Amino acid sequence: MPASTRHHRALAVFVHCLGILAAAPALPAVAPEAATAPRPAAVTPQPAATAPPPAAVTPPPAAPTPRPTASAPGPTAVTPPPVAVAARAPAAAASAEPTPPSAPPAVAPPSRVPASVPPPPVTVAVATESSPAPRYRIHVRNVGNSPLDTTVRQELPSGSSPTAISGGGRSSRSGGSTAEVTWRLRLPAHSTTTVGTALTAAAPGQPLTAPACAFTSDGTRPYDCASATWQAGGAPAAEITEAPPWRRYPVLLAGLGVLVLLSALVAWVWRRRRGRRVTAAALASSGTPDDGRGTIYPRAASPSPSRRRRTPPVWLLVGAAVVVLAGVIGTAGWTATRQVSSIDTQKQPTSGAWTGTGVSGPVGVPLRESAFEFTVYRMSCAAGAANGSGAAPAGGRRCQATVGVRNVTGAEQPWHGQLQRAYLPGGRWVSTDEPATRAANLGRDVFANPVAAGSRAVLPLVFTVDGRDPPRQLELRSGVFSAGVRVQMP
Repeated sequence: MPASTRHHRALAVFVHCLGILAAAPALPAVAPEAATAPRPAAVTPQPAATAPPPAAVTPPPAAPTPRPTASAPGPTAVTPPPVAVAARAPAAAASAEPTPPSAPPAVAPPSRVPASVPPPPVTVAVATESSPAPRYRIHVRNVGNSPLDTTVRQELPSGSSPTAISGGGRSSRSGGSTAEVTWRLRLPAHSTTTVGTALTAAAPGQPLTAPACAFTSDGTRPYDCASATWQAGGAPAAEITEAPPWRRYPVLLAGLGVLVLLSALVAWVWRRRRGRRVTAAALASSGTPDDGRGTIYPRAASPSPSRRRRTPPVWLLVGAAVVVLAGVIGTAGWTATRQVSSIDTQKQPTSGAWTGTGVSGPVGVPLRESAFEFTVYRMSCAAGAANGSGAAPAGGRRCQATVGVRNVTGAEQPWHGQLQRAYLPGGRWVSTDEPATRAANLGRDVFANPVAAGSRAVLPLVFTVDGRDPPRQLELRSGVFSAGVRVQMP
């Protein structure tokens, strides 16, 4: 064997030995585990040695039970009889080392369950009649199995007054500002009661919305609310036709522009023809050196003067451009004015990070935003506990708004009390008084759970305001980035 080969083999053996020595500490300790495997069986008889004190108390047949386990081989000592196991259980538990508790599993916090609002025992439906004057029918139904006492209130539009009230109702003032009609009804089980009103229209042909709500017998907590808008009959054709063409600004501007252009064109044609006539007369009257007689020698050819092509005068071009520009500017201004006049000035800008479009409307009209459809049915302000929300603070009073909330999306939606605001005169605003709102809802926090998909609820929201002036506007929204709705108070 060559020397180089022997050296390589020796070096390979040395390297392999070093690898085995380096890997030995990392190998699993199989032998110690196998050696310690029978230890539990050898330890289990030890409590049997301490078991005689309890065995002296127990009947004699139970005393010799540990002894066979000592003389039995190792495998049999692992599975003692059931009686011996029961006797040694306390001792084994005392001698065994305590096992440290395992870490709790990583469980996600439970999500909030959508608020399940039970169906109200009383439902309300409002309908209008086809009549020259506003007339409403209010259907109040008791869906429960027992009779109920309820108070029905109908809010009257601003500037209107009742002319006829059925069912023993009476007219009053809500909070000293808004007129309302109130009925106190006794509803038998599974029955429907119909009441009605006739109102005077503040302006002929103007639509009027009159919401109605059914409250508990004390008139503080709403059962259900509904609303209807009375529409006047169709207007005559003469009132809805547009203005004649000669009275429209675009038509007038276009006619004026055409007239100016025609006038300029006539003036230019007249000047051109007049210039031709003058030139022809000048050529005809100009004399020659031979007084018209010819010569025997040909006349030297003379270059004819070049005639420049006549173009419209500058004043005509400038005037036409000015007229066209004025017509375009006038038409654009008129169109923009019509579009701006059709925009509701009460709407807030809803660009950027806002979701949806801001909507404004009066009391009783459903207003929809990105997730909810809000309907404000009434607003009542009282100094004290008249609205069931507790005593008002010093120098202030409580205003309770009856609001209908409907989730128009296909998923549950949360909402927050701090996002619901009441605007006071002067631009100041206050958020919902959540403790007072919870008290008005019989201790239930209406903002704690999200609103289920497609559900509807009628809730009282309480605002604590200072001064004597009631809120001028309510701002309701479902989320921080929602454009929300704004309800104008009468």
